Amino acid sequence: MKQHIVLLIMVFLLFSCEELINEEDISEVNVQLLAPTNNTVIRQGNVSFNWKELSGADEYKLQIATPNFISAIQIVLDTTLSKNSFIKNLEVGNYEWRVRAENSAYETDFTTHALAVEEISGP
Repeated sequence: MKQHIVLLIMVFLLFSCEELINEEDISEVNVQLLAPTNNTVIRQGNVSFNWKELSGADEYKLQIATPNFISAIQIVLDTTLSKNSFIKNLEVGNYEWRVRAENSAYETDFTTHALAVEEISGP
C-alpha cells in the first residue's frame, strides 16, 4: 500500500512538472512597447496602450502609475491581460506605464514608458 502511494505521488509530480519543463524561457527578452511612445504628450481621454506580442508569453502584466513608479502617488491600473492592447481613460497629469510578459514558468522584466496627459483646449 505504501509503495502505491509513493508511486502515485511520483506520477503526479512528473505530470505536474511536465508543463514547466516544456515552457519557453522568456526571462531574457524585453516586451516592445508600441504606443504611446516614451515621453509622448497626449490629450485627455481614452488612451490606447499597445505592445508587440511576445512569442512564448501567455499573458501580460500592465501597470500604470502617476506620476511614476519610483515616486508613485497612485497605481492607476494593475491588471493581467491575454491580449497586447488596453484602453484606459486618463485624467490630466504625468504617468508611467509598463508591461511584462508572463507564462506559467517565466516572466520578463518590465519595460517602462512615460507619458503626459494634457487638458483638451479650444474648439
